[in-house]
Amino acid sequence: MGLRLLYLIFCRLLGCLLLLGRSTAANSAEILVLRHEVAVLRRQIERPKLSWADRAVLSALARQLPPALRRHRLVTPGTLLTWHRRLVRWKWRQTPTGPGRPPLSEEIAALIQRLAREHPTWGYVRIQGELRRLGHRVAAATVRRVLRRSGLPPAPQRASQQTWRSFLRSQAHTLLACDFMHVETVLLKRLYVFFVMEIATRRVHVLGVTAHPTGAWVAQLVRNLLMDLEERAGCFRFLIRDRDSKFTGAFDAVFAGNGSAVIPTPPQSPRSNAFAERWIRTARAECTDRLLITGERHLRTVLTAYAEHYNAGRAHRSLGLRAPDDDLNVIPLPAAAVRRRQVLGGLLNEYHTTPLRLPYHLQGRPSPAA
Repeated sequence: MGLRLLYLIFCRLLGCLLLLGRSTAANSAEILVLRHEVAVLRRQIERPKLSWADRAVLSALARQLPPALRRHRLVTPGTLLTWHRRLVRWKWRQTPTGPGRPPLSEEIAALIQRLAREHPTWGYVRIQGELRRLGHRVAAATVRRVLRRSGLPPAPQRASQQTWRSFLRSQAHTLLACDFMHVETVLLKRLYVFFVMEIATRRVHVLGVTAHPTGAWVAQLVRNLLMDLEERAGCFRFLIRDRDSKFTGAFDAVFAGNGSAVIPTPPQSPRSNAFAERWIRTARAECTDRLLITGERHLRTVLTAYAEHYNAGRAHRSLGLRAPDDDLNVIPLPAAAVRRRQVLGGLLNEYHTTPLRLPYHLQGRPSPAA
């Protein structure tokens, strides 16, 4: 816009310089004609529209006119002052973004909502401090405005709105669940399997198989389990069980001595022990319903092999498609060959990768031919 204004002013001044080469009579005649044309236009147009170039030329030439002639021009002194004030405002006007602080980006707003959802006890100032540690300087009032716009209440109300899913997930590393599973043999004899599951890792311990379970038998099995867990036994604070008559006072006393509280489920509510019930369904669908069990020894061998497969060779959706025994700090690398290992006579398959074999000169040892 500035270059265009200078160009138009130059054109107007060039036209004025060309008038100096004319004779006095021609200039006087043109002035009379122009005055008459201006008088005619004034009768037709009340307020003509002037461009910025016209305003600049008229403002510059108005200073050269005598005071008596200035009063009969299109531009009055008040108009000239108005134009000047507009130029001053245009020079010092602010950026197109407008006054105030810059708007908050969508990424930071999403980060504020994420921190509020993942930490129900964090207030506005706590979230502001976490954002500052991440390199974002945001006021606490901005955090409050973002949370209100997204429908998230303040910290005390968010903490009171904790769901059962989040509560159980936070308590999972201290929970054990146990139950009985029954299997029918070839001779239609019912066998009972007692197992315990670690809720956090989904690791299953098949403790025993019998046709006649008793309270003393179950109590002895859990004593053996606590001995096998050794130091890890103290990490479990709660045990979930149903109201089966085989869970006697001696059974509860074993866990009480370990510092664990036994939580019986409500009557006729198998969903209260959902983790154990889900393992029973999985074991039946993948193992026992696909085999003919001949007796206790056969069932014990089958379930021992299946438990090893379940703990070490089966991907779990609840664990991010990992097995319970997989190390979280180990990232498996792709290999050249994938080998299959059959479990239970080919009923189940496990796949393992074999590492790439480097040439002998890269391994730092001589070749056998040498």
